[in-house]
Amino acid sequence: KEQIQLLNNIGFEWSIGSESWNVRYEELVSYIKDVGDARIPSIFNQNPSLGRWVTTQRTHYKKLLKGNKLCYITKERIQ
Repeated sequence: KEQIQLLNNIGFEWSIGSESWNVRYEELVSYIKDVGDARIPSIFNQNPSLGRWVTTQRTHYKKLLKGNKLCYITKERIQ
């Protein structure tokens, strides 16, 4: 507990992945508003991070559909 508190005291980020997920999601929302669709290619020179993120979301969704339990997307998250 003491070690956790020490890390908390210096502002350690415990869930860095969720922050970047939220950033990419907001970028996707903005892109859809500007362009009118979500057809972002995996190699997206305008925003490479968004292209990789969208590809990851699509990959994990396909894994979910195939019944792969190692993906982080769940049916609850989709709804």
